[in-house]
Formats: sequence, structure tokens, C-alpha cells
Amino acid sequence: MTDHNNNNGKNIWIFHHYATPPTINGFTRPYSFGIHLKNMGYDITVFASSYIHLSDYNLITNNVSYIENMDTEIPFVFVNTPPSSNGYFKRIINMFAFYRRLFKVTTSYMKNHAKPDIIIASSPHPLTMIAGLQIAKKLHIPCICEVRDFWPEVFFMGGQLKKESFLGKLLIKGEHWIYKNADALIFLKEGDVTYITDHHWAIEQGGDIDLNKCYYINNGVDLESFDKQAVENILEDPDLISGKFNVVCTGTIRPVNNVGNILDAAALLKEYTDIQFLIFGDGNELEKLKQRVVDEGLSNVKLKGYVEKKYIPFILSKAKVNILNYSQSKYNWSRGNSSNKLFEYMASGKPIISTVKMGYNILDKYRCGLSLKKDTPEELAKCILEVRDMPRYKYDRMCINARKGASHFDYKILSNKLHKVIDFALSKKRTS
Repeated sequence: MTDHNNNNGKNIWIFHHYATPPTINGFTRPYSFGIHLKNMGYDITVFASSYIHLSDYNLITNNVSYIENMDTEIPFVFVNTPPSSNGYFKRIINMFAFYRRLFKVTTSYMKNHAKPDIIIASSPHPLTMIAGLQIAKKLHIPCICEVRDFWPEVFFMGGQLKKESFLGKLLIKGEHWIYKNADALIFLKEGDVTYITDHHWAIEQGGDIDLNKCYYINNGVDLESFDKQAVENILEDPDLISGKFNVVCTGTIRPVNNVGNILDAAALLKEYTDIQFLIFGDGNELEKLKQRVVDEGLSNVKLKGYVEKKYIPFILSKAKVNILNYSQSKYNWSRGNSSNKLFEYMASGKPIISTVKMGYNILDKYRCGLSLKKDTPEELAKCILEVRDMPRYKYDRMCINARKGASHFDYKILSNKLHKVIDFALSKKRTS
């Protein structure tokens, strides 16, 4: 058994473009890992963009290259990056700025802080992983690359780029370089390692990537914090306590989440006055959907807009069923799902309906929900009625299974897995 408290104060830097502390709505995975790794004896620092993703908020409004945030248990270094809310081109500039400025910021930061023993560089975009590998090489330390999405594939499926194009081939070559040079790879979906074998990059296939350095660590939920927030952060909303059959969906309202499909299903269920749809979240499709609610007289749909993350546990606790709503065609679901809200839904102990059928299906594995065969409003409406009308014992069993399943994705458990990856990467570097 590994002694977690014998890490000799190993210093870990986590690079994650969109990371935030829990006081700010955003991606809190690095923070959640940081808390538990700190308890194991590691020192953690998270490097993230000053511009908060999917918002209009920049933490830096002057010309300083970075700011340090020590307001939470895990220190954050926010790198000055320009806003990216208005269009694709600005988002690209934002990504390159974060990549380029990481080099200067980390050099400056080391003047007053200890050198890291290891870097964990997380996508969603590959530039952060490239920066991690380059900075780690300069410092003669290992780098773990965490792969959230396969970016070339996302563009290929979305139709923005052809796989056979020069740029498409260049991106594939670039990601191959990342996976080859990483001291360890973390994939967020259970089937993601098949991406390596599908490309015949594994050593066993005559390639140059060792599958033994590939690990699966999904997203998750901090159950202790979730339960505490559900009790302490109560959202005053009469719809949540109306006694109706609450169909709840949370998250960003944008095309990939296909929220219009929920409105279509709601239209089919208008005559069922005991069913109401409560949708929490903001995004570039919110106003359009609000107009649809008015135009179509969908009195059973309530678009609540933005809510602070601290209220999500309470909101989900008042659901009768939670909806994972996606488009089947805009993403490759064959390798599984790493959606943050999946694990929040499971933590709430309520059944889940997924509008897409996924490989490595967590809902099937833990028997805590249903997946549609087709992502149509008719199928969704039918499935909602199935959950509403199922025998009480069956509904209660799904609730229990959801909560039990969530325990496997508690960040305490996931952090132990990450600790093993860190050990692997450090030992590999020592013997190389």
C-alpha cells in the first residue's frame, strides 16, 4: 500500500485553461483534485486563464501578466488572456495567448516559488498540453497529459474540417506527438484508449505509444461538498417545491446540448398538467428558446437562466428525473461520457434520462437511468412518462443505484487514482 503522506512535499503544477476555484462558476476538476492531493502531502498550484470561459468576465483588467489568487485552499495563478466570447476567431486568439504566456508566467512565478516536480497539463485544447510538455522538458521533469476531447475528431464530426485536409492531417500528427511524448496519459472516458488503437499508434501494433502509460479517470463529484450544499444553499423557487413531477436539466444552453429537443418533448406533454420542465443555465440559445416558449404557449416549461453553481445540488434534489440532453450526431459517444452534470445528477439520487445512446454506458452499468434509442422528442416524451409511471419500488431502486454509482466517482476515489498516475510518471522519469 502506498503511503499518501510520504510524498515529501512534491510540488505539482496543473495547467488547465478553464479551471476555476469553487467560488467561480467554471471547471473545478483541478481544484477538487488539488484538495485531496494536498491531503496526501502534495503542494498544488493551478495555472488558468484570467478570462472565465463562457462568460463576459475577466479577472485581470490591466496589463499585468498574471495574478495570484490565494482565497481558497488551492492557490491559483490566473494568466492574463483576452476575452473569447465574441466569435470563433477571438477564441483561437485566447487559446494561443494562454499557451504563449504560460512560458513567461511560469518563469516569473519560479523566481519566488519552488520549481515543480511534475506538471499535469489538461486539454480541452491541445496547446495547453504542448506547453506542459515543453516547459517540463526545459525543467527536466515529467509531464502528465490529460485528454478531455480529441480535438481533431470534434472538428471532423462538426463538419468544420475534413480529416483528409492538410490542416486535418497536421492536427492528427500534432496530437500523436503529444501522446507519444507524455510521460503518462489520462483519458476521461472509459473507451478513450481505443482512439490510440484505432489509429494503430500502440506499440503492440507497431506504433510508438505504450498503452501501459494510459489511464482512465473520469470526471466526478465531491459527495461531501455536494450534500453540504444541498442543505445549506437553498434556492427560493416555488416551482421546485410545487409538488409537480419536475423534469430538470442543467447546463449551458447551446447547440451541442440540443435543448430545443426538450421543448419539443414538452409540447407533446402539454396535456399532462402534473409534469413541468425546469431548465437552469445560460447560453447563446437562451433568448431564442424563451421566445419559443411564448410563441408556442409552453406553460409547462420554465427557462430559469443562470444560477450560481452552489445551488445546483439543491435544485437536483427537487427533481423527479434529470435529463442528460445532447445531440447524437454532433459528438462521438461510442467511447462513453465525461459530463460533469452526469455525476451531479447521480449524486442527487434521482433517475437520469439520456437522450443519446453511449458506449461504456454508465447509466446501464449502475442501473440508474434510461437511454433513448433515438434522440427524438417523441422518444423523450415517452421515456419521461415511463419514469413517471413506473412502480414505486423500481423508481426507488434507480434512485439508490444513482447514489451508489456516484460513490465510485467521488473525488476522494478519483484522487487516489491520480496519485497512482503521478507515482508512475515520477518513477518512469527516474529510471529513464
